[in-house]
Order: sequence, then structure tokens, then C-alpha cells
Amino acid sequence: MPVRQMKESSEQHLVIKTHLQNSMNPAKKAPKTVQNGKGPPPPPPQEPHNVKPHSQPSPQAKNRGRRRSRGGRKSDQGDALMRPTCRPCTILVPNTANGSAGNGGHNSCDVVMGFPTSSKSLSFAPRPGYGQVGTKCIVKANHFFAELPDKDLNQYDVTITPEVSSRTVNRAIMAELVRLYKESDLGMRLPAYDGRKGLYTAGELPFAWREFKIKLVDEEDGVNGPKREREYRVVIKFVARANLHHLGQFLAGKRADAPQEALQILDIVLRELSTKRFCPIGRSFFSPDIRTPQRLGEGLESWCGFYQSIRPTQMGLSLNIDMASAAFIEPLPVVEFVGQLLGKDVLSRPLSDADRVKIKKALRGVKVEVTHRGSVRRKYRVSGLTSQPTRELVFPVDDNSTMKSVVEYFQEMYGFTIQYTHLPCLQVGNQKKANYLPMEACKIVEGQRYTKRLNEKQITALLKVTCQRPRDRENDILRTLQHNAYDQDPYAKEFGIKISEKLASVEARILPAPWLKYHDTGKEKNCLPQVGQWNMMNKKMINGMTVSRWACINFSRNVQDSVARSFCNELAQMCQVSGMEFNPEPVIPIYNAKPEQVEKALKHVYHVSMNKTKGKELELLLAILPDNNGSLYGDLKRICETDLGLISQCCLTKHVFKITKQYLANVSLKINVKMGGRNTVLLDAISCRIPLVSDIPTIIFGADVTHPENGEDSSPSIAAVVASQDWPEVTKYAGLVCAQAHRQELIQDLYKTWHDPVRGTVSGGMIRDLLVSFRKATGQKPLRIIFYRDGVSEGQFYQVLLYELDAIRKACASLEPNYQPPVTFIVVQKRHHTRLFANNHRDRSSTDKSGNILPGTVVDSKICHPTEFDFYLCSHAGIQGTSRPAHYHVLWDENNFTADGIQSLTNNLCYTYARCTRSVSVVPPAYYAHLAAFRARFYMEPDMQENGSTGGGSAGHGSKGTTRAAGECGVRPLPALKENVKRVMFYC
Repeated sequence: MPVRQMKESSEQHLVIKTHLQNSMNPAKKAPKTVQNGKGPPPPPPQEPHNVKPHSQPSPQAKNRGRRRSRGGRKSDQGDALMRPTCRPCTILVPNTANGSAGNGGHNSCDVVMGFPTSSKSLSFAPRPGYGQVGTKCIVKANHFFAELPDKDLNQYDVTITPEVSSRTVNRAIMAELVRLYKESDLGMRLPAYDGRKGLYTAGELPFAWREFKIKLVDEEDGVNGPKREREYRVVIKFVARANLHHLGQFLAGKRADAPQEALQILDIVLRELSTKRFCPIGRSFFSPDIRTPQRLGEGLESWCGFYQSIRPTQMGLSLNIDMASAAFIEPLPVVEFVGQLLGKDVLSRPLSDADRVKIKKALRGVKVEVTHRGSVRRKYRVSGLTSQPTRELVFPVDDNSTMKSVVEYFQEMYGFTIQYTHLPCLQVGNQKKANYLPMEACKIVEGQRYTKRLNEKQITALLKVTCQRPRDRENDILRTLQHNAYDQDPYAKEFGIKISEKLASVEARILPAPWLKYHDTGKEKNCLPQVGQWNMMNKKMINGMTVSRWACINFSRNVQDSVARSFCNELAQMCQVSGMEFNPEPVIPIYNAKPEQVEKALKHVYHVSMNKTKGKELELLLAILPDNNGSLYGDLKRICETDLGLISQCCLTKHVFKITKQYLANVSLKINVKMGGRNTVLLDAISCRIPLVSDIPTIIFGADVTHPENGEDSSPSIAAVVASQDWPEVTKYAGLVCAQAHRQELIQDLYKTWHDPVRGTVSGGMIRDLLVSFRKATGQKPLRIIFYRDGVSEGQFYQVLLYELDAIRKACASLEPNYQPPVTFIVVQKRHHTRLFANNHRDRSSTDKSGNILPGTVVDSKICHPTEFDFYLCSHAGIQGTSRPAHYHVLWDENNFTADGIQSLTNNLCYTYARCTRSVSVVPPAYYAHLAAFRARFYMEPDMQENGSTGGGSAGHGSKGTTRAAGECGVRPLPALKENVKRVMFYC
């Protein structure tokens, strides 16, 4: 049985391209790998690991062409030129020692080594051709061909006075303007409006500038009395005409720069009608009428909707449509909402302070409408909650300060009897003039998305709604297309846009799975995965580690000592069977502790164990946690990894009671890599036949930035970078994490310099330290860099590439003069809406057990970018729902990868993820970077997590701070990791 993965706790192209190349020997052509399933391929003649390159050309010569690169001049000075530095970063690095900073080359850090400093001298890597490897097949994609209009697209600037912040009100004003003046002043044009400053028409309006006066009834007026009619001054002014010829050339691949204005106009046009019909949120539209809302608990419900976006592709303009779900606040009477939030008994008992805080958090900012005035449904936004119950509230009713209670006022004024007088009132309006509204006189307005964090039960309920089999999702997408009826859409007609009603049919290929190498002492030395999965039966880890000293803490009161002992015993046996040497007996008996005393318990076990072993430290701590453990998991990891220096493995109570071999095998894989071992490696890596990886020392990076959740306005973002440490196998990774400014996407600490009173200018940063770590682990310096960057949206491609490639260049140059290994920079995207479906859902040979396309399915034509080097890869087998292929976009490529080369490398790496015996959906270095960044969030001090950051400095490795880039706020450093923790992949 396969071991399943555990739950994952200037927009302008220009054709000038500058390359920093190194002149080296061309790689030998790798022989084809046998993939017939009958046995592992025979090893080819052994190639030397160290290809001695020619001496490097000057920086000027390196920019003269796209010669095939193979790395830099090999250093004959050993560690002298690649010496680790003390730097203000928390390190997650195997084999990294802290020494004095290198003093060579730091003066060159301020110079960008031939890399363009502006997007005006940059274009992304062009597509080098199309892939040929793999079994050809046809898949369907949720892209619908959109016929390009032949009309002029005109843009007008809209100015509304007085200024309005609400898009809804802006749209109402413009809708009234169109209703009044379409047939006269607008010359029968039907414009599309973006809700802000942009108005777009097909053909010119009869004027270049005109002013209109529009009267609108203020529906949102929250002041007592009749609704007010407001007058607005609207000025419409011609701005520009979009170039459709430019768009046509771009789609045909004759121009590299995308006409963003034209694409934006077409997208707004196709969204106009849906914006009026549905509730727009981002690029998606939601409605309770699309499908019956499902309750999520605590006053929330899920609404179904659809995502829609116009995209430039090789087949022309494409409309990408996908299904979507989101949590909305249920439009309940407020009293009923509070009952769901706190339990029905809240209507008959007094509120505690905790109850009051929970209600206030849930309702603050929520829009409600009054229900005690018949047909008058005035709307208000909740600003707070009264500290007193309704029965105690009084207010002045006249200038003589005559006081009246809220209960009396509502009875006399509206004949409304307040029943739940023990509940507080809602406060609406501002603090200077706050109005009191009894809860039972209010109802939550429909269509308000819930933006705060969902609890575990709500997440589970939402996932049940969103989880659709591929056939069902495809049918829903087609139904959405039919319901939207673009052929009847007046705006689409006005602009001459026609949408196909058929899913795009796309040529795809299924890449072969790679052979995996296990230890020779196992019955199965090699393994060929089938449909993206395999198991550990008859196999032993290729590098099984030894665990002699371990202990267990039980934080679950439901788990008895005998049950915990039995679980630990079976886990130890599984580790042994899998190829580890694991002492069956713990250093001390299993220790029971309360979750709220986690620090005390951990320190007790740590010190008692040290005494028992006469000063030898524990190698592993097992921890049994309650299924719902709140902050326990994060607190445990923070204390173990930043305070005590313990490697820990947590296990939930439900798995301790229901022990399965699948679960135990999964945990043993995680323990082994945390101990510094390796579970499996690619056979082609052992045999040195991975193109552009095996020929010369190659380091593969993964990088990601995780941002705080919505509502956390000041918490720092966490950046993580990992890098392979075991060339030629590229299986074992070290990592670094740093805190940086709130929602900053650029990774600030890739390379940095700072002033040291003794040493002067010192170089450091994550890239530099990982290069040094690679050198120490392998005895080689990296001569090629492959950089997988996760989490970057299309709008940030240029900015991220310019900044981060520059940092990579500077980090290399700071280590050694003229050290500039060629770089391939690839963005990995999972947050997109392209889905691929089997051409025939009934054909079992073309789908996996879940009905999804087969693992290894790659698409690089038709729905991909017209000219740039991108591809979609579904590298994993589906478990439930519809698989989401990863979108890889090669932004920069100095290694001259072919399409087959980068696609096969990426697919094969997906079979090396350490935590499970399945291929994963995202290339492992990017996956590990995500895990490391997520882990580092637990290291932030509790007040920092709640209230954001204070103080200065970057993520710390024993530093008190460093000078930040201009304009960047100070960020409190993360606590330093213990030395023994840094050396292993503990974040797995």
C-alpha cells in the first residue's frame, strides 16, 4: 500500500535580452532511459563528476551570445574563496559551519554583474521549442476560444465628485448615467465600466470631454429620517485607443510584449454583466442561486460561484472559466447568528466577557439591516458592541438631557418589544455619534464574504463542497458557460466578442516515471512507480540513519501508558524494517504532561534524559498530541528547535489508537530525513545521466514567501530558501528562513552586506550561505544554478526576476572573483485556474483511480503563452477532487534547457519528495521552501503573532539587527535555531 502524503500542516516585454554566460565544455549527450517497466535501465559508461571547464571569459565577453554554459572556473583555493559568513538569518542548513566572513570579493557586491537593472533591457526566456518525450494523448482544458473583435477599443477617464470609495455606488452612478444618456449624449454606445476610473467603449463617444450631473438615492444612508438624494458631478474624458493590431501580432507570436491595456479592456467587458448579476469578489462571481448554499457552522455558509479571466494563449484569446466556492456570512437575524456562534443557550443565560469578545470580533464591520420598521430596511455597518446589556442602556432624547431607556424607546417609537434584554446592543455609526440597535431588531445583509480565518470544522465542511470529481467539475463549467450565455450578453455583442461553447482540446504527453534507487540490502533495490505511487514493501532507505537515544512525551490524556508504549514499539519496528537502526527502548519511560505545561514538560524530559545518558543529548523526541491541540504543536516546535535543540516528531491521538502500516511507514520516512538520512534517490542521478544536472556540480534552489492571513495587518512575511546539498543525487536539501516586511514578496535576505566594526563590510545572505553549505557537503562548488521560485503572480514576474537574479549574481560574486555560474530561474504557480480533463472520462486507461488525468501529463502548447517558455505539469495522481496541474514559467535560462530537459527534470524531481511514496504536485524544492516558511511562523513570539512586529532587524542568527533597505520598516528577527537542528531537514 502506498504511503500517502500527510496533510500539509512596467508590465512590458522587450526583445533585448542580456545574458551572463560562461564558456565551457558542452555536455555529453545522455543516453535514452529504458522505461518499459521490465527492469531498471542499464547504467551508461561512467562520466566524470568534475568536468574541467575552460577558463572564463571577461564579463564583457560573457554578454555576447547565448553559448551553452556549463559553470565557472573550478576553484583551486578550497574553502578560502567560499567561506561561510556570520549573517543575520535563521539557518536551516545541513553541514553549515559558522566561521569568519570571507574578505574576498565583497567590494564587488555593489555592482550588478552584467545583469540588466531595468525591465527596459529585459525579456523573458523564449520558448526553445516543444517537448517530444512521452506518450501523446489529448486532454480537455477549461479554456474557451474567444474571437478577437474588429472594433476600436476606446478608454475614457471617469471623475466622480464628490469622490466615492465604494465601487458599488460608483457603478450605480454610471448605470444611471447610461440609462439617462445612452440614446442621446452617448451616441447609443453601451460602455463597460471598471468601478473606478476606467470607462471603455467599442468606437468613439460623440465627445472628447463632457460633464454630467447624476442624482442618486443614497441606499446606504445610516442616519435616521428619510433617505437622501445625492447629486454627483461626473466628468468623462477621452484617454487613449487600444491597439488591437498589436494584440493580434502578440497572439500570433510576432511580438513579445503583451498589450496589457487591450487585454484589460476585454476582461472588463466580459465581466460587466456578471458584475451586475452576481456578487463579485476578485476575479470570481458568487451567488446563492448557482447552487444551494451549505452551512459551515457558526453562522457561515458556502456559496458556489465561478472564476473568469481572459488570457492570451497560443490558440488566441482564451476565456478561462473554473468553479469556485467561498465562505459567506449567513443572512440570519443577528440573534440567531449569535445563537449559532455561542450555542442556543446564550439566549437564556448571561454573557461572559469571552462571549462578548467573540461576538464583537464576528460582527465588527458586518452590514446589517433593521427589521422592526416594516418595509423600511435601513442598512448599517456594525462598529462595536455595548459593554452593558440592553436593559441597562439609556440615552438622551432631547436637549434637556431627558434620559430614556433603549427598551422604552423601541416600545414607544415602533411598538417593538425587546425580549432578550440581557444581550448587548450593536453599535453602528462612528464613535462620536454611535447609535444603539438591539440585536433582535437586526438581520445580516446577504452577500457578505467572510474574510477571517475559518476553524477546522468550517474548513472541512468547505472542502466537502469544493471537492468535485473531474467529470462533475467539467459539467459544472459547461453549465456555467451556458448560463452566462455570452452570445446574448449585450456587452459582448457591443464589443464584438464571441466565445466558443466547447472546452479547448489540447495535445498533451504523459512523461514516464523515473526509476528510484533503494538500498542494496533490500529485496527490491530499484523501483519503477506505477501511476504516481509505490510502497516501501521489500525496500530499505538508501541512507537509513541511527536513533539510539530517544524519548516520548504524551500530551493526550486519552492515551494510556500501555497504548503509548505499544505505539512507540511499533513505530520503532517500522523504522528498523525500513532501513534505520532504531533502539526499541526509550532513554526514560514515557512522560505524561498537560498541554498547557509544554515548556516545563519538554525541559524536564530534556534534562532527565541528559542525566540518564551522562550528558549525551537526545537524538529524537516523539510527542503524542491531542487531535485538537491549538497552539501546542507550534509551541513544541519553537521550544525544541530554537531553545533545546531537539528534533521532534509529533503524532496525533487518532493515529496512536488506529495504528496503520501506511501511517507508520510515513512517519518513519519523516524521521529518517529529520535525522539526516535519505529515503530514495533517482537512479538516473546515481548513474549520472540527468541532462544539465549530472555533468557538472549543480545546485537546485527552492524559494517561497508566506504572508500573514487576511486581517493581520502588521505581522511579518516569512521568506524561505532551500538548496540541494548532495550532488549528483539532488535529494537532500538545506534551508534558511528570514522574517521580512509585511506582505513583501521580494526575498530581502537573498544577499546582503552590512558593516562590522572589526571586519568592515561583510557579505552574507541566504544564497551565499547555501552555496557555501553545498561546497562543504559535496567538496564541489556549484557550477550551475537552477532556481524554482514559488508564489509569484504574473504581475510580479519582472520585479521578482530583476531583484532576485541580481541577488544571486551578487552572492556568487562575493564568494570568488568572476564566479558567475549560469542560472535558470523558474516560477512555480499553483494558484491558477487551469484544469485539465481526460478526453474520455470512460477510458480507464487514460485516468487514475480518482478519474483525473495520469501523473506525468504535460502541456506546453495551445493554452500556454504565445512566445514564452512555460508549461503545465500534472506530476501527481489525484486522491480526491480535480487535480490542479502546476504551471511552470521559465523566466530566465542561461543553461539552455530544451523543453524536454526542464519538463523531465521537474517531473522526475517530483518523485523524490521525502515524506511519502507518491509523486507530488509541486517540485520538491519549492515544496520544502513552503514547509520551512510555514514552520518559521511558529517561531515568532506569541505577541508578535498577534500584534505584528516591532523593533528593527532581520531574521536573526544571533544578530541584533541589520540595516534595512530604504523605506522598509524594521522587522523583529526570528530566534536562532540550535546548531544540531540546522544540519537536518527538520521541517519535513
